[in-house]
Amino acid sequence: MPQPQPQRTPGIAYPPLPLPETGRDDDMATFQDWLQKAIPLAGELGITDMRREGDCLHWSLALAPGLNDKGTGFGGALAAQTTLAGWCWLTLWLRRRGLARSVVVAEASQRFVAPVTADYRLACFPADAAAGAALAQSLRAGGKGRIILRQTVFSGDTCCLDASGRYVVLPAANGRL
Repeated sequence: MPQPQPQRTPGIAYPPLPLPETGRDDDMATFQDWLQKAIPLAGELGITDMRREGDCLHWSLALAPGLNDKGTGFGGALAAQTTLAGWCWLTLWLRRRGLARSVVVAEASQRFVAPVTADYRLACFPADAAAGAALAQSLRAGGKGRIILRQTVFSGDTCCLDASGRYVVLPAANGRL
C-alpha cells in the first residue's frame, strides 16, 4: 500500500538527501523517490526510469500523464520535464563531488519539432564538453557557478523536442547548502 506523501509547506525547504559516500554514485531509485517528495510535481510527470551514462542523464517517460486534448504530449508537461531533468543533472553532478548546494534554473527554452505520440525518452547533457570542468573551476574560485545543459526528447526514432537551460549553483550560505 502506498504511503501518504508528507504535506509540503510553501516557504519551508524539504530536507536534502544525504550525500552518497565519497567515490560512490547515487542510487537513482533513492534519488527519484526523494525527488518525488521534494518536488511533488515530479511524481506526476510520468518518469518510469532514470539512469546516468557518462555525462548524460536519461529518463524514460510515460505519455499518459502528459496527454493534451489532441492525444499527444502537452507542451507544458514536456517543458517541465526538460527543466527538471536539467536541475536533476546538476544536482546529481554536485552530489558525485560531495557538494550539497542549491541549484536554480535561470533560463530555459524549448523548440518543439514533432508531436510526442507514444512513451518517450529524454536525454540531458552539457551543451559543451568542457562545461563540467569550467563549472568546477568557477565553484572553487567563487562559490557560485553556471552551466548550460541541453535536453532532447525522442519518441521512437523521432526527435520531438530540443531544449536548453542555464542552471546556477548558488554559493554556500553559512556553511549550509
